[in-house]
Amino acid sequence: MTTQSTNPKDFTVAIVGGGICGLTCAIALTQIGVSVQIYEAAIDMRGGWRQGPNALKLLRSIGALDAVLEKAVETGPNSKPILFVSGMEGHEVIYDELSLNIHRAAVLDALIHQVDPKITHFKKRCTSVSVSPTDPSRTVIHFADGTNMTQIAVRSAVTQDGVDRVAFSNTVAYRGLIPHLTKRSYCIMGKDRILKSDVEVINLVAFATNHDIPVGSVSVPAKDSWVTTVSGAELVEEFGGWANDIIAFLRCEDKPSKWFIPIVHPPLESYVKGCIALIGDAAHAMLPHLGAGAGQCIEDAFLLAHLLGHPQTTASNVEHVLQTYDRVRRPRAQMVWEGARSAGRVYEFRGPHGSNMEGIREDLTGQWSPVWDHSMDEDILKAISWLKDSGVFVESS
Repeated sequence: MTTQSTNPKDFTVAIVGGGICGLTCAIALTQIGVSVQIYEAAIDMRGGWRQGPNALKLLRSIGALDAVLEKAVETGPNSKPILFVSGMEGHEVIYDELSLNIHRAAVLDALIHQVDPKITHFKKRCTSVSVSPTDPSRTVIHFADGTNMTQIAVRSAVTQDGVDRVAFSNTVAYRGLIPHLTKRSYCIMGKDRILKSDVEVINLVAFATNHDIPVGSVSVPAKDSWVTTVSGAELVEEFGGWANDIIAFLRCEDKPSKWFIPIVHPPLESYVKGCIALIGDAAHAMLPHLGAGAGQCIEDAFLLAHLLGHPQTTASNVEHVLQTYDRVRRPRAQMVWEGARSAGRVYEFRGPHGSNMEGIREDLTGQWSPVWDHSMDEDILKAISWLKDSGVFVESS
């Protein structure tokens, strides 16, 4: 569905963050006819990008999917099933699940070539947000290089208490690359530990979670300390008690990186405040266990672009439009946030049906359906209907 704006807008959207979420939003907005400027501190090229059909359909609708898949050919997309197995001796097979895995750099490279270079501004790290001293209706973004931009903002400007809601999830991820040929991806499961690997050169991701303390009780490391290099011995020790072949495999990585996984917790009361809107991880950073975080970013961007690009959206009613975006997106994104946390507990043998294999299979069955089987066209229609019911939009004659 496209709600193409036929009239020039009397506002410009500034997007702070030029990752997958920000680029997708920029592409959708410019196609609909909304002026955009992108401000990015740096683009993180690390890691894979795992997506289901909900995100892929939206990329197709804005004309970006073919470019993503073309770039993926160069880095080897993997659409083979992920095999879920036990990390204990014998490696009992638990479940199969199909998704598309593409290197994040390939996705970013494809998306950034869909954006006019004239609207992108790099080395722009947002440091704070304030109200314009000359026009209280406008918001000023302050960047580390001393420049300012009057438009959108950051999470702490939206929260009711003015405090950033980033919390340490009590989960760390050990990452490394191990040269080894395999024909499929694996999710290897055990008590409070998860080991994931991709095909070809193995992209090792080993999760360890501390369930003994509440989320948020340990301070989030400084952002430049979220990723550190540790010894291989630490990684092996974390997985003590697992099958001998798994331990031997982990010993192949002598200097893994250790990632402290941050999440937004507790959930935000709103994704918007005035003319400021949060999308993607800024609004609902979640655990990676459903492979759905980037998909939710794309859904945010898609709905926001269609609402801002609607012919009846103007600077005078944009705050009401953003409130409708929040009303539609926040319940769904939080549902997926909870689903990702629940999936992690299942993988770590803490699911509602226990740690036996049949119970885990029951918990895994259908967990992706509410994420993948979703209609954004219906969300757009719902949002527009609410705007008409509230008198923000009027019925077309």
